[in-house]
Formats: sequence, C-alpha cells, structure tokens
Amino acid sequence: MHGSRVLVVDLDPQGNASTALDVEHRSGVSSIYNVLVDGMPLGNVVRPVQGFPLLRCAPATIDLAGAEIELVPLVARESRLSRAVAEYDASSLDYIFIDCPPSLGLLTVNALVAAPEVLIPIQCEYYALEGLEQLLRTVELVKSHLNPNLTVSTILLTMFDSRTRLASQVAEEVRTHFSGLVLNSVIPRSVRVSEAPSYGQSVMTYDPGSSGAVAYLEAAREIAFRNSPVAKA
Repeated sequence: MHGSRVLVVDLDPQGNASTALDVEHRSGVSSIYNVLVDGMPLGNVVRPVQGFPLLRCAPATIDLAGAEIELVPLVARESRLSRAVAEYDASSLDYIFIDCPPSLGLLTVNALVAAPEVLIPIQCEYYALEGLEQLLRTVELVKSHLNPNLTVSTILLTMFDSRTRLASQVAEEVRTHFSGLVLNSVIPRSVRVSEAPSYGQSVMTYDPGSSGAVAYLEAAREIAFRNSPVAKA
C-alpha cells in the first residue's frame, strides 16, 4: 500500500492468506502444492492481487494438506521451496513473505530452509508461549543442519486484550526474554480483523480506520524502518 513490492507465498493448507487476498485457491488450481510436489516453477503459480498492483500471491489449496506425506519419499524434501524461490526472479521484489501452517512439519521446515529471517506473531495467551518454545527449538535444528543463515529477526505481539492481566504478563515476559526482537507495535484483539476475511479482504481495506488496521500499519512501518539502510547503518 505504500510502495513496497511484495510476494506472499501461502504455505498453509487452510489457505487463509489466499482467502484474505481474494486469490482463487480451490482444489485443482495451480498452487504452491504443485511447486513443492511436482517441481513446477514458482512463477507459474504466482498471481496478481486485485486492487494492489505491487502485490503478488502464490496461493495454497487444500491439496497441500497431503503434501506432508507426499514429500517424505522425495529427494531433498526439506529444500523444495528453497530451490523454487532461488530459481524465481525476485529482482523486482522488496519482500517475500512465506505464511506457514500452525504446525512444525515438513511444510514449515521447507519455509525455514528457504528463508533468511523468521517473523513470529505471538498471541498474548499462555499456550502461545509453549508453542514459541517448540518453534525456537525447530529453528535451531534447521539452523544447525539445513540453513546456517536462519535467524529469528522479529516478534509481533497479537490479539492483545488490555482488559486482562494475563495478556500483559505474556507481553512482559516475551519482551523480557526477546527485548531486541519484539516490535513496539502491538496488535489488539479486534472484531474487524476477524470479520475482514469473510469479505475476501484484509483489515487494511475492510476497515482502514479500525484499531487493528492502524496497529498493523504501524507494525509494517516498524519492520520497514528496521530493514532500511539508515536503520542498519
């Protein structure tokens, strides 16, 4: 929305990112499944996102649900996505975001092998902390054996409910343990964020003035600034 050229790779069989961007992802449509299992070039499945000339999406279909099993016997099963991304002409892009499934199977491992950085959204609830511990162990394993350049660069606190003490405690604990990684921007629990996908939109277009949209905009600005040459100098 502010000039960055972005590709979203939807690696979640539920296809939530594809739904929010209103990109066709019914079963049978060429998708990231074909890239991983059939070796189809990534460029063959990337589609423009209507209304956003600088945004592209490689959609996920429900076929991806079986990819975990189908990948097992394949050669270099952990690096199928990495190879596809390396062969894709990304010279016209500023960011590639890979949206992972909520599990630590072969799909997530493929994303971790393909990416140099990990951005972790953490729901401000206790169970999310347990999940974070497991994810960090997986990241370390991938870093040790498959992708030595991998690093956790960003943590985003989401679904923050200021009315509960637990949310504040979780946020404080995360900031204490990962002080340099946690964005200052916090995403509040918002009905508008939940409603938006049912209209084939993200909250950024569904209700730009809502607390959720404003918070995501601030988070995006913060990430962009961290990646700017001035911030790195």
